[in-house]
Amino acid sequence: MTHRLAWFHVNRMFVWMIPALAGLVTTALGGAAVQVPMDGLHLADVELSRLGRRDWKGAPDTFDALGYLALLRRLRHPVPGEIVYAPAFERTIEQPIAGSIPVDPSVPLVVTEGNYLLLADPPWHEVRTLLDETWFVEIDDAVRVSRLIRRHIEFGKTPEQADEWVHRLDEGNARLIAATRAPAARGGNAGPTSSLRTVPARPW
Repeated sequence: MTHRLAWFHVNRMFVWMIPALAGLVTTALGGAAVQVPMDGLHLADVELSRLGRRDWKGAPDTFDALGYLALLRRLRHPVPGEIVYAPAFERTIEQPIAGSIPVDPSVPLVVTEGNYLLLADPPWHEVRTLLDETWFVEIDDAVRVSRLIRRHIEFGKTPEQADEWVHRLDEGNARLIAATRAPAARGGNAGPTSSLRTVPARPW
């Protein structure tokens, strides 16, 4: 059985959002929605070290993009009686955890979120073909930077290391992501209070 991805409760739909907003949506809908993060497709640190990319963790090439596409295709075409187990990302150890998120074929809504879902570079450019709607959520640059630094400190970096990481890597990623805003069906601004303002949808 092939599901058409739409907002109807009898079908399945993919929406791209930031993690907090995605969590609010899936929580509000209860068992009618499952959150599947792109972050679960992070390459493990051992592989990043082998590739010489450990210090660039979070850049587009430090994810298993082809694996993410394969996961979305399985979720888009659910097989009756077959649960799909998606990976998650555990912040406390900064590592992906396989088989963490069960997605039953009867679930009508899959909410996926991540930074690179609208990139034009292959193989990321195929992701948008598997999504029914995309939301691009922005936040004030100063607030975003301060929150990133605080998060890095929370998970083990010194203030100096956190500041260096954000300005060397995260800010470059942010500029790359900002350039992908146009294809999004909806855009919004999450201000310091994390409120969302949507704007009229536009065609891809």
